[in-house]
Amino acid sequence: MSRRRRFFPLRLSTMLALTLAIASWLCASSAMAAVRRYALVIGNDRGDAGDVALRYAETDAARVYDVLKDLGGFEPADMVLLKGESGPRAQATLITLNDRIRATIASGNEVLLFVYYSGHATSDALHMSGTRFDLTQLEQLVRGSSATFRILAVDACRSGALTRVKGGHPAPPFDIRIDEHLSEQGLVLLTSSAANEDAQESDALKGSFFTHYLVSALLGAGDADGDGSVTLEEAYRYTYDATLRSSSQTWAGPQHPTFRYELRGAGRLALTQLPFAASSRSTLTFPPARAYLVMAGSERGPLVGEVTAGSIGRRLSVKPGKYFVRGRAPDALLEGEIDVPAGVTMDVRDDRLQRIAYARLVRKGADDVRLGHGPEAGYFFRTPFSNASSLCQGFFAGWALHLPDISLSARIHGCHATFRNDTLRASTNSLEGEVRLTHSWDIPLVTFDIGAALGGGVFRQTFETTGEAPSRTTPTGSLALLLGLRLDLGAGFSLLAESAFVSQLYAQHDSLTETTSLGPRFAFRQSFGLTKVWF
Repeated sequence: MSRRRRFFPLRLSTMLALTLAIASWLCASSAMAAVRRYALVIGNDRGDAGDVALRYAETDAARVYDVLKDLGGFEPADMVLLKGESGPRAQATLITLNDRIRATIASGNEVLLFVYYSGHATSDALHMSGTRFDLTQLEQLVRGSSATFRILAVDACRSGALTRVKGGHPAPPFDIRIDEHLSEQGLVLLTSSAANEDAQESDALKGSFFTHYLVSALLGAGDADGDGSVTLEEAYRYTYDATLRSSSQTWAGPQHPTFRYELRGAGRLALTQLPFAASSRSTLTFPPARAYLVMAGSERGPLVGEVTAGSIGRRLSVKPGKYFVRGRAPDALLEGEIDVPAGVTMDVRDDRLQRIAYARLVRKGADDVRLGHGPEAGYFFRTPFSNASSLCQGFFAGWALHLPDISLSARIHGCHATFRNDTLRASTNSLEGEVRLTHSWDIPLVTFDIGAALGGGVFRQTFETTGEAPSRTTPTGSLALLLGLRLDLGAGFSLLAESAFVSQLYAQHDSLTETTSLGPRFAFRQSFGLTKVWF
């Protein structure tokens, strides 16, 4: 079965391969200088004729390529990125790389080979633009390479068959230690899903779960002890936890990485040494207990990395430039643009970001918050329909549903008024239900609402003066124009002030002429209340 496209958070395990790969050579600068690193990175959005086109497989491959090039010590001349190419082309490219590796080994150098694939696959072959690359053949080419250390990562559905036959299985974070030199032979096989699972990609993250979180880890989010390097254990723990958490919230369910490794040697090894002081890089530091997303340029720009909430602060190594940062606080979103100069460390403080209530987040259509709901209640008064009547004062209660473009709500209004003239005294109790549709504009400090409401109910009029006028109950209908302002209080609460211009339609009885006529009366209604929104 080919990899299935999901409109949810991402895919798992692809780049743990990367972790292990970089691990063998990034432990010491002297070791890095002694090791030649080759990479073949493949991405293909098109599989067989019956496969649904993917959106982000080629994007994932490009991100892996960039991380290896920028932070992994791979020279561009020793890297090949194939996007949308055929299976035979990929096979020929790998054979050519192996030829170069043999020559490098013969000259006395140690070599690391990293091969990554993202795209469609079944348990026996990669699907590449209408052609196939047999999985067994791919594994043999990697396993048979003369490279000192070899890594194969396959990010595709059912790819776990590659490791299952050799004992691969889902596993929690594990501890692998490799000699900082590549003096021993090593092989790592990694897949993004188990043999019976679908790998998932996400529109929200514009890529796979695993690639997204591993890239974030290698950029610094995985640096749990804050020593400026991301070890294999740190990167894997960060990636594994975040990927399982995100994929478990999708319709397809949790996605498990599988692995098989044949490693010898000992020594704590770093996957990336973060260049916090380099002129070509900069550092963003984040406070603990909050999750942050970092986008390049603007909130619609490509996702650079993610920092998950934890007990310690985290850092991300980024290129100098403009970034859009979005953090999640308990009761609001914190977001804003940050200009990052070259070679600096910048704290992402609350005062650098704008606080946005989560109700506004729904209307922005941002993040994964698409729906909000909650109660509304408060006091209101309505002007009288006749000169001898008092204000009709009472309370309202309702429930609102907040969507990105509109809000739908239902309310019940109840109020009491009195009537008095030279001959009559009466009281009127009103009970009405109302269905409302509003659109909102978020401006600094407040939210402005405009909308319309359609209602219906009853008036109960009771006369205190004896005479010919009996008590009566009258059905009524209404149409209203709504104008409102809301002030965010935090924790999902808002103060509400709303003005309504009401046209009330009901039967009017003239006791003198004993006639009844149906006609509209106009009134003004003012409401003050409190609202709460949940997501």
